Amino acid sequence: MKNLITDVTGVLVGHAHDAKIASGTTAIIFEEPAVASADIRGGGPGTRELDLLDPVATVERIDGLVLSGGSAFGLDAGAGVQAWLAEQGRGFAVGPARIPIVPGAILFDLFSGGDKNWGRFPPYRDLGYAAAQNAAKECKLGSVGAGYGASTQNLKGGIGSASARTESGHTVGALVAVNAAGRVTLGEEGHFFAAAFEQNGEFGGRGFPKQPQQVATALKGDERQNTTIALVATDAVLTNAQAKRLAVMAGAGFAIAIHPVFTPLDGDLVFAAATGKRALSDPLRDLAKLGAVAAQCLARAIARGVYEADSLAFSGALPAWKDKFGK
Repeated sequence: MKNLITDVTGVLVGHAHDAKIASGTTAIIFEEPAVASADIRGGGPGTRELDLLDPVATVERIDGLVLSGGSAFGLDAGAGVQAWLAEQGRGFAVGPARIPIVPGAILFDLFSGGDKNWGRFPPYRDLGYAAAQNAAKECKLGSVGAGYGASTQNLKGGIGSASARTESGHTVGALVAVNAAGRVTLGEEGHFFAAAFEQNGEFGGRGFPKQPQQVATALKGDERQNTTIALVATDAVLTNAQAKRLAVMAGAGFAIAIHPVFTPLDGDLVFAAATGKRALSDPLRDLAKLGAVAAQCLARAIARGVYEADSLAFSGALPAWKDKFGK
């Protein structure tokens, strides 16, 4: 176990970003089609192919997922991931044709400091293709991929990941691009809201403050510059309806790790995917425990995304956690 979402059998992750535009894309490739669903809690989501994740839809499995910066421009990244999958012969069979199924979600990083004057076509399709090409079991964290231009109210955001095993032996992992309107730390000493679930000092080992802290409710200067998007994955055998419940339960990790969260002008969203390698012994109890562990993994991943981030080299850029508290 590397404490990454790629600990889940059949899950690969790749990143691509462009330092000039201060934005990027993260692709998740499933080695075999995976059952998936999603749960949206934010008031302003930007998504691709979400309707087909409904349990009543015809297509039951997906080939990949994309998380991207770029706001609505970043939805083009899904076409790049789809193009790469098509070259591999992947996709939903319709007669002789194969159509790769690649849902996705975007976050707002247009004020990250980079040059967004990219001309007629934004670069996200090419970034999506490159991210899919880069997909592997190794998964970098921090200011990479979809997390390159991400931020929180007071600190640089980024890509985070975490994993765990349940009592039933199922593996659960989370991957998140942290671009929150609120904070993931409380007080002014770098303590994370998610400290109760930290494992092996994965985000600094500071625990909670010794003295009670007033919890800030401040938002970014423009509260629309946000959206935290995530995937939780498991090797369990799940139906689409069970994957939906897993996404709903995992969303509690947002509320554990971020405050404020689920604001009217963000698009906070959790995908859930199951690679179907290990059956549930008890469909109700095992799923409940999967959801609880997924929420904890997601909370830990959010903290790691900020802990591992590096500040960007632009005037007025937010500091990274390590710059303020890492000494």
